[in-house]
Amino acid sequence: MTQSVVVQVGQCGNQIGCRFWDLALREHAHVNKRGLYDEALSSFFRNVDSRKSEGVTCGVGGKIQHLKARAVLVDMEEGVVNEILQGPLREVFDSGQLLTDVSGSGNNWAVGHMTYGSAYREQIVDKLRKAAEHCDCLQCFFLIHSMGGGTGSGLGTRVLGLLEEEFPEVCRIVTSIYPSAEDDVITSPYNSVLAMSALTEHADCVLPVENQSLVDIVNKINRMSHSGKLGSVIKTDSTVISGQGGVSGAEKPFDAMNNIVANLLLNITSSARFEGSLNMDLNEIAMNLVPFPHLHYLVPSLTPLYPLADVSVPTRRLDQMFSDAFSKDHQLIRGNPKHSLYLACALMLRGNVQMSDLRRNIERLKLSLPFVSWNQEGWKTSLCSVPPVGHSQFLLALANNTCVKATFMELRERFTKLYRKKAHLHHYLHVEGMEQNTFSEAISSLSSLIEEYNHLDGTKGRVMPDAHRLSIAR
Repeated sequence: MTQSVVVQVGQCGNQIGCRFWDLALREHAHVNKRGLYDEALSSFFRNVDSRKSEGVTCGVGGKIQHLKARAVLVDMEEGVVNEILQGPLREVFDSGQLLTDVSGSGNNWAVGHMTYGSAYREQIVDKLRKAAEHCDCLQCFFLIHSMGGGTGSGLGTRVLGLLEEEFPEVCRIVTSIYPSAEDDVITSPYNSVLAMSALTEHADCVLPVENQSLVDIVNKINRMSHSGKLGSVIKTDSTVISGQGGVSGAEKPFDAMNNIVANLLLNITSSARFEGSLNMDLNEIAMNLVPFPHLHYLVPSLTPLYPLADVSVPTRRLDQMFSDAFSKDHQLIRGNPKHSLYLACALMLRGNVQMSDLRRNIERLKLSLPFVSWNQEGWKTSLCSVPPVGHSQFLLALANNTCVKATFMELRERFTKLYRKKAHLHHYLHVEGMEQNTFSEAISSLSSLIEEYNHLDGTKGRVMPDAHRLSIAR
């Protein structure tokens, strides 16, 4: 059995990470009725009870003091981490996994990356090594951070670089939360573009999630739950709205948005945590979905969305779920995938789904999805037999699609508007180690990435001739 370590950086990263651990414990308790420490738990939790398996309970509301999350929590403001340590999940972490400061990064990438990255480098590396040493077979690092703030973008990408430096052979999957155009952090375009350069160079896979997409989904959910239509009632057995049966307490701002992202992580790790007829190794995501090193940004899509939000609506048919997964309304990033080009796609299903249903739907969808000519069979599939709590079936799609360039182009435009006036630049240049050419290199890196996507889009509809077969001399 393999293990993975979750690295949470900044306020947003720690809030989402907290939701993930909450839902993971609840999911394991739903399956593991006796509360014993088993292989499924060992993938993301370690047992610190000397009795190894006896008396280790993971039930929601029960004792969890024998379980420690395989995690490292970093934040240069101690508020969120202190809140976690005073909440129901406090027993899941110990002081050796935490690193905090009091002043914060002031929404400044340079402070997070240069100042705190240098000051806390050795401590961060030490905590990462200790987390790795507790694993028998370390398979993957999951990094969760935001792009708009100072700690998440600056220190988050510094940690990503350290992961590549210290553990070059271990897969690095990053969940990055991108700010909306109406973000209240004026310098978020600077922070995001500076962070993009590191993501492109040091990550194996990036799951970009846009705040605006999350807002749109939550608003749609709220409209359904208050519509008064038959069947639109709040379910008691929920996994997204935090106050319903989980180990967390009352609902807080951004909880609904954070829980959607936490469900993305919950389902991408399902094959690592539970058995299935066709489980996907986490390393296989990068291996199968990333044909070119820099083009590793995967568009996530979840379905069904409405039961996720505790709205009791008629169950979606399986075929409809497959169609929904390729709809822009179910993506966590804006952009129309059907008007762009697919490089590869992974379908991760949970629940009682037959292989024949999976193959039939792929054949049906292939007719309408524009794939690159050299990878028409670029599908990766996974079947996990354990569905999420409150669901009978669930589908997560990860698409390597050129539609992500729309988000990057918008980000570049917002960056350029500020940088053209040199607005707020002095806040960054006053930081020791920060130079103005860092900005030039970052925007150049982003433009090169966009150009790579443009080049692929230019091949859309072009039929490539089959290569000549080699003749074998007899």
